[in-house]
Amino acid sequence: MHTCQKDHADTSGTGEAAAYRRALFARIQSFIWQHLGDPGLCPDAIAAAHHISTRSLHRLFQSQGCTVSAWVRRQRLGRARRDLADPRLAGHTIQAIAATWGFPRPADFTRTFRAAYGVAPQDFRAGALRVS
Repeated sequence: MHTCQKDHADTSGTGEAAAYRRALFARIQSFIWQHLGDPGLCPDAIAAAHHISTRSLHRLFQSQGCTVSAWVRRQRLGRARRDLADPRLAGHTIQAIAATWGFPRPADFTRTFRAAYGVAPQDFRAGALRVS
């Protein structure tokens, strides 16, 4: 879940330029992971934090076989899913967990979670906590 379709060590290009792109992609991934809970995390903010244009950011992710927004969404969903299945967080509401990972609107989270995993967050959580 940490990479796009292709491995981020993709060597398209040559020499220093390819090494720079790999290093930049790794730094951007790390930045995104550190800021997943920020609902304002968007391609423009990510690009600005790395002193590149938004277009360059999109091209970088495209070269890895995904979009910036899809990658961020996948990371957020993965973290939320992990937390929903964690018995230690059973006292936290689904809405609180969703907000922690950058989904401030419950309906958006439910729709996105269901589209990704084929089940509503509350049903996933009930099943996950039942087995643990």
